[in-house]
Amino acid sequence: MDQLSDILTAISHPSRRAILGQLARGPARFLDVAEPLDVSLNAVTKHLKLLERAGLISREKHGREVMISVRAQPLQMVANWVHEYERFWNESLDQFEQYFKDKKKKEKKR
Repeated sequence: MDQLSDILTAISHPSRRAILGQLARGPARFLDVAEPLDVSLNAVTKHLKLLERAGLISREKHGREVMISVRAQPLQMVANWVHEYERFWNESLDQFEQYFKDKKKKEKKR
């Protein structure tokens, strides 16, 4: 898969979004990441692997502990992709607004 697809897949699951939200507050150990989630440790491991494959987290060893940190830079790809559609929506909303302005003018002429 391409990187954007990996990122979109990674953020598509609520547990993975919760992990990213938690890590946005600062690095955490595996058990700290797993504790608030209502899933098995095996599931947390799979979620973390998917986030890591997408480049959204990194792991750094500190002695015997591994700290997990968020890497938000790849989310910029999602923002850029969504931004491409912003022009479409703005143009559509502008046309919608113009329709009602024109309709209001026609009603006033009556």
